[in-house]
Amino acid sequence: MHTLPGDLRAALLQAPRAKATWDKTTPLAKNDWICWVISGKKAETRGIRIQKAISKLSGGMRRPCCWTGCPHR
Repeated sequence: MHTLPGDLRAALLQAPRAKATWDKTTPLAKNDWICWVISGKKAETRGIRIQKAISKLSGGMRRPCCWTGCPHR
């Protein structure tokens, strides 16, 4: 399992709707979100993924779309 990185944690704290969805998701789904965000090779990609994660979580999406899941399991 991955730990929640500081930049994603900060983004969640700034977005109450996203944080509410995050709090309702399973540990496995949270791990998939984290893995998806941190798997970006460039800082720019990671920033874009954090923005998309916050947007999707704010809309109620509990898992990253089209992500096959964490390959580190």
